[in-house]
Amino acid sequence: MIDFQIDQLYAWISGLLWPLFRIAGLVALAPILGESSVPARVKIGLSVVLTIVVSPLIGPVPAIAPASYAGLLIAAQQVLIGMTLGLCMRLIFTATMMAGEFVGLPMGLAFASFFDPATGANTAVLSRLINLVAMLMFLAVNGHLLMIDGLMRTFDLFPIGAPLHPEGWSALLDWSAQIWISGMLLALPIIIVLLTINLSLGILNRTAQQLSVFAVGFPISLTTGLIMLAIVIPQSSDFLTRLFEDGYQAMARIARSLAGL
Repeated sequence: MIDFQIDQLYAWISGLLWPLFRIAGLVALAPILGESSVPARVKIGLSVVLTIVVSPLIGPVPAIAPASYAGLLIAAQQVLIGMTLGLCMRLIFTATMMAGEFVGLPMGLAFASFFDPATGANTAVLSRLINLVAMLMFLAVNGHLLMIDGLMRTFDLFPIGAPLHPEGWSALLDWSAQIWISGMLLALPIIIVLLTINLSLGILNRTAQQLSVFAVGFPISLTTGLIMLAIVIPQSSDFLTRLFEDGYQAMARIARSLAGL
């Protein structure tokens, strides 16, 4: 006769439930995986499959009833960890969209926007274009697999139920500065050229006032910007690859800070 106890049931449920919360938190906010265009069933199924794969490798977990106050606290903690790491990588793609905003303004395309279901707001066309290029590059270098691997390594840094240290949130805030820095660096070559064009048009307006700069300035800026985009975007692969590597290092740094290491 098989002897079955309630503590064994709690251990089996906890062995799958606590890792599932951490993985699901990452999938909810991670780039590519967490896009609104991805069905919720796909996200849940991916989280469950990853949990089944990783659960035998994470070691013992606290045998706590999931419906207890301690169990709810652990669940919230695991979701917060996963969402923090997913947000870390999401900031990279926010930086690429910021680069599109920087470029669109001097090109005269700041008004060219449409509703983006991924962000839930109006997004500039150039921001969406650069973001799509970054997503394709992210998939090409297997960034989604490296991101998941970084999450799995966090189970060794701080096991389930271990206390979180506040230094991790400071590390996340420090990394968030890359939204402006990386966005500006990505858009800087185009901005320099467009500012030079605008400065030249301003000088031309002072020297030849009979020439309508407003009539010729917009086509010149738009054409120059499109030419520069055709030149810069194919050359941005090295910059994006380094940015992704910085994101992986930021994930590891945030994880170590949360573990107090």
